[in-house]
Amino acid sequence: MLSSVLSNAKVLMALAAVVSPALCALFLKLFSGRLPKDQGREFAVDGQKSAGKIRGAGILFVISFIICGLLFVPVSVEYAIYYVLIFAGMLSGYLDDAAEKPWGEYKKGAIDLVISVATAGTFVWKNPDLLRIVFFNHTLNIHPVIYVILGAALVWIMINAVNCTDGIDGFCTTLSTVSFISIAAVILMRNTDKHMVDLTAILILSLFPYLWKNSEPSTMLMGDAGSRALGLFMAMLLMKSGNAILVIPLCFVICVDGLIGIAKVSIRRFLKVKNFMEKIRTPLHDHSRKNKGWSNTQVIYRYCMIQIVISALTLIIMKAA
Repeated sequence: MLSSVLSNAKVLMALAAVVSPALCALFLKLFSGRLPKDQGREFAVDGQKSAGKIRGAGILFVISFIICGLLFVPVSVEYAIYYVLIFAGMLSGYLDDAAEKPWGEYKKGAIDLVISVATAGTFVWKNPDLLRIVFFNHTLNIHPVIYVILGAALVWIMINAVNCTDGIDGFCTTLSTVSFISIAAVILMRNTDKHMVDLTAILILSLFPYLWKNSEPSTMLMGDAGSRALGLFMAMLLMKSGNAILVIPLCFVICVDGLIGIAKVSIRRFLKVKNFMEKIRTPLHDHSRKNKGWSNTQVIYRYCMIQIVISALTLIIMKAA
């Protein structure tokens, strides 16, 4: 009797809704004292205020998420590989968080590249029917090799974009949640992989105990351990939607806020355009705070409202098409 009840998908998700935040809260209570302390960020607006806070809390909510995913969502070879890759992305970020001397950009970039190619390759291997781009009613099927290249680029971009948005208490988690829900809605509309929607719900619920601690004024930070894992999962979710081009509207604010700084540094460094975007502080949320005088709360609410409006319009248009 008990086994038949526990095999019911709705019952499992109800249990997941309770266990995932509870497990994360337990991990934060038991292990947060063993995590490294933040040293403050030299160039970020109010970066010195982060000094001394618990850093790397992402390792706890990511492990909680993986455990709950294994417990409450059917495990396939594909999903098992994704869990390993998410863990690897989290671990590389955590080791950087805990290092006395931060890792160099090229070292982190190389690790991200390996994880990105492995993620895209796994997706192409297990989802041959989703290798496409859809624009309104027009569908473009992508060759598997080309999709691996484009998919790896998407994963790398999302890992770094989400990482760059993590500069204000509660901002990255809240904004990512908006995009997670938006992409999950597309997956439900297109019925491409319901289990990814279940995983999304588990991840969001696992984030809540951390967000409780990360709300301003925060006592802990997710660090690269959390932001890189969130970006990796977001890219997986986008590919699972069957139309990865939706990254443009459904992750618009994350991409603009996070990638504008990468573009600025890259153009200045490699193209030697020293005054490129000279009057724009990056990431863009720092520009809003320092140059526009917005408070942290205003940045969070206004940026999230922009993303909610864009996501809602996108979903309405997709529904009507």
